[in-house]
Amino acid sequence: MKVRALMDTNFLKLYRDHSVKDAIQLMHRKKRFSAPVLDEEDRLLGLVLSVDLAVVEDRSIPVTEVMYPYEKVVTVRDRDPAREAVMKFVKYKVVSIPVLNEEDKVVGVVRCCDVIKTLAKLYDIPVYKLFKILERELKGITWEELMEAAAVVTKNTTGEDITPEEYEKRIKNTTFGQALWACGGLEKFFAGLIKIGEVVIARRVAKFARRQD
Repeated sequence: MKVRALMDTNFLKLYRDHSVKDAIQLMHRKKRFSAPVLDEEDRLLGLVLSVDLAVVEDRSIPVTEVMYPYEKVVTVRDRDPAREAVMKFVKYKVVSIPVLNEEDKVVGVVRCCDVIKTLAKLYDIPVYKLFKILERELKGITWEELMEAAAVVTKNTTGEDITPEEYEKRIKNTTFGQALWACGGLEKFFAGLIKIGEVVIARRVAKFARRQD
């Protein structure tokens, strides 16, 4: 996933000739708490936050006088991996990040809430779909073999004696988010998927070897 999949393209644009009063009115109208300040070619000059505007006494002054200058603004590129934006939110503790294209023009803004909404959607993905992707990647492996391997891994790791049919029913009724909570986090979840892949391949190889004998 790229940054452009997360960014808000309906963002508020402020320009150097906007006053603080203009900025406050526009932010209220668009329900935005931050906005990039741009030049005539939509290149970034700085970033302004509503909390900073609220304490300005003379609201007739240009917004450029209260903005954070370009050098102090955290940015990302629209072609950057989405992870880059997430890591910058964590590192710099910002609430929004302007997104630049190859021409250094601002084409969007990524906000914390955009990241949270995307993660929420991912959490609602059925685990069943993830196993279907795994089946597709393990070319030549059948769905039945995959469920058998999953049942074996479950028994080895948790001690639960579950049939392949029961396992299939379970993943059809479980979301990605629920699975993360159940297995103790993202790393353990994907480690489990990898283990299932390893087991299903090992079982296929063993079956082939027996046929050769």
